[in-house]
Amino acid sequence: MLNHEKINYVEFASANLPETKRFFIDAFDWSFEDFGPDYTAFSNAGLDGGFYKADLSASASKGSALIIFYSNDLEKTQEKIVNAGGVISKDVFPFPGGRRFEFTEPAGNEFAVWSDLGI
Repeated sequence: MLNHEKINYVEFASANLPETKRFFIDAFDWSFEDFGPDYTAFSNAGLDGGFYKADLSASASKGSALIIFYSNDLEKTQEKIVNAGGVISKDVFPFPGGRRFEFTEPAGNEFAVWSDLGI
């Protein structure tokens, strides 16, 4: 069901669509559907979206929105990201209500993962 005037989809640039796809499949078990050589859509991510071929990347330091994942086990998720080829850009740090770290996927897009304080 589509929700009127609510966020429905998100798109990111990727200079290397095959590597971006492989990373998100390995790290987060996302599903992909290709629409030609320059676009791939993802699902099973909490919010559907896609990646388009471009020599750009999303970074909060450049003014981009920061997409933040939730994890029940922050250290295990961090390990999965590193094993899939992600780069930790900010180590785990506390903030009011939880802990988080930030990472980039192989095409350079920046994301974060957070967890509750009690976890």
